[in-house]
Amino acid sequence: MRHSLLLAIGLAAASVATAAAVADPYATAVTAPGRPAAAVALDPTRKPAAVLAFLGLRKGMAAADIMTGSGYWAELMARVVAPNGRVTAFEPDVFKYGPEEEAAWAALVKAEPNLKLARYPWAGFTAEGRRFDVMMISLNYHDLYWQSDKYKIPPTDPAAFLKALYAAVKPGGVVGVIDHVGGAGDTRAVVEKTHRIDPATVKADFAAAGFRFEAASDILRNPADDHSKNVFDPAVRGKTDRFLLRFRKPG
Repeated sequence: MRHSLLLAIGLAAASVATAAAVADPYATAVTAPGRPAAAVALDPTRKPAAVLAFLGLRKGMAAADIMTGSGYWAELMARVVAPNGRVTAFEPDVFKYGPEEEAAWAALVKAEPNLKLARYPWAGFTAEGRRFDVMMISLNYHDLYWQSDKYKIPPTDPAAFLKALYAAVKPGGVVGVIDHVGGAGDTRAVVEKTHRIDPATVKADFAAAGFRFEAASDILRNPADDHSKNVFDPAVRGKTDRFLLRFRKPG
């Protein structure tokens, strides 16, 4: 009798755990084995499950990660939309991967077959006819106001970028933007000095492109951050105050 009771309790617990995993695909994507250790180390400050839930990413969607870098977000997005969804990780051609990064990306694409890496010209983003349900830009939108001879970053027209982005989003689709909170003033000067951007600038840019601002989340905010410091300053690096905005294309 006692054995039967314990077995029943065990089966019930397993059923609850399975139901929880199905109900929370974001936590499942984050906690499933196989992610790079360097990516897992970023989870406490990036709060990926909460962010992806805020963006409304779901199984079967077509999604994109703009200026993907190491593919942190792209990998998680691919896990959430699997098995029938797809993710395109866009990376500017001015950012070159070394042998270790190339190997890491090869492993990532092998592990997540619904994930594709696509290159594009820095000042000429195009989705080449692909259209997405959810797109995100994490910690890079400010770079559209940045110019660097050292890194061969030419001047960029944010309006032209957003025009192409707008065309790439399906009617009713979402774009999420995460970036370091910056002060008001001349945007290019603020970006040059701190690699931050005023969230009001991002909202105004997206509104001018035709997007509708839908919501903001405070889950990545850090009131202790000094907005005057460059984000690469050791005193704040990895601990900056970040905004999370959700925009929707009218549909």
